[in-house]
Amino acid sequence: MTREADRQLGIVGLGKMGANLALQCVDKGIPVIGTALHKKPELEKQGVETTGDYDEFTAALRSPRVVYLSLPAGSTIDNVLGKLLPRFSQGDVIMDGGNSFFRDSMRREKEVAQNGIYYLDTGTSGGLDGARNGACFMVGGPEEGVKIVEPLLKKLAVPGGFVYTGAPGSGHFVKLVHNGIEFGMLQAIGEGMSLLTGGDFKLDLAAVFENWRHGSIVRGLLVDLMAEGLKKDTFEDIQPYIEDTGEVNWLVMEAVKKEIPIPVISQSVMELFASRGAGKDTYRAIALMRHGFGGHPFGPDEYIQNERKTSRIFKL
Repeated sequence: MTREADRQLGIVGLGKMGANLALQCVDKGIPVIGTALHKKPELEKQGVETTGDYDEFTAALRSPRVVYLSLPAGSTIDNVLGKLLPRFSQGDVIMDGGNSFFRDSMRREKEVAQNGIYYLDTGTSGGLDGARNGACFMVGGPEEGVKIVEPLLKKLAVPGGFVYTGAPGSGHFVKLVHNGIEFGMLQAIGEGMSLLTGGDFKLDLAAVFENWRHGSIVRGLLVDLMAEGLKKDTFEDIQPYIEDTGEVNWLVMEAVKKEIPIPVISQSVMELFASRGAGKDTYRAIALMRHGFGGHPFGPDEYIQNERKTSRIFKL
């Protein structure tokens, strides 16, 4: 049995989030091995062991194995589980750190539990900087499995950035609500930007947002990202087209199903649709902030458009 101090982390998927999480492990002395479709020599140079072979990946992890999936939601998760489960043993732990639909996670947990393996829906927030320097984790699933990974996740989280949310699916549900709130906040700041640029005054927008970072009621990460982004990017050159993977759409449908009014979050989704057909400063501002915290693209992106259609398995 692996001692907590010797706990390794396996990461499946070494894209922007998975790679940054792996590098944080290196910084904090957590043994880490990652697997991805393509070789990652830049990560190897920084101390991250990588392999493209699932047998090698599994053999490199001590029991109980702890694996974090940093993958797009949808069928990719099921495909990877199909490869991991025959190679895993009773007592191993699999965490889904992506934005999976919580009902998909509930179904997967039941299936994985039949093999005596713990499946934890691990909502992860903080963007690229959080993955690199300290994230926020919302974890649902069997308590026995959570106890195995809690010390590890607390090392990778900011202080106070870990919460056990309870039953399977609850971690991804809490993260989904979090994303809905995020959308509403983005929309409010974006609309404020339209008022600033459309008013009667010639304003130094970077200076205004820099001022709001210090002591104002609206200060916070999104205002920080606006202030920093306005210093680096020419605002008028940002394409006012906002891509998203569609998960907040699921939240709106859940709200309709349960007759819970969420007008702000619902309208923020509608505004994303509007951004794809009209250019306004509101959408430029939202695109700037989303690029800042998640590296989301400026303008259309075919990969994300496909993910929006395929990332939920469970049908409402």
